[in-house]
Amino acid sequence: MLARTPDPLDVMVGARIRILRNHRGMSQGELAGKIGVTFQQVQKYEKGTNRVGASRLSRIAAVLGVSVGELFESSENEPAAAKSPFRLLAERDALRVLTAFSRTTDPRVRRAIARLVETVADLQPAVKASMARSSAAKRLPRRRRTSGTQT
Repeated sequence: MLARTPDPLDVMVGARIRILRNHRGMSQGELAGKIGVTFQQVQKYEKGTNRVGASRLSRIAAVLGVSVGELFESSENEPAAAKSPFRLLAERDALRVLTAFSRTTDPRVRRAIARLVETVADLQPAVKASMARSSAAKRLPRRRRTSGTQT
């Protein structure tokens, strides 16, 4: 049986649901309770695994305090939702970082934060590689030292 891949539009709508839910400080369970489904179903909606029916989409929009249209991307010229910068906000903690960043008013501090995050992101593969080397070195058997005399 072939695995069905989610439709990009379903993924994009799910990402917007997740972003708006997080922005309102609502858990998946809370949203699920208000729209009459399980939190697992909300997870599937947010990942785009399951499509959201029209009536349920209307309920979700009402609970989140937005119009149904706001759950859809407005630009008709943009390609698949996977390439949308808005999709990045669905990542764990991304909205939190951006919300804190928006409270920072000093332009120098904002630039420093952006440079810091870029530097950390660029170093991450190198850090992972060095950690792998150091953990591999720890697994090597240690040689016994002799007291300076060899036979």
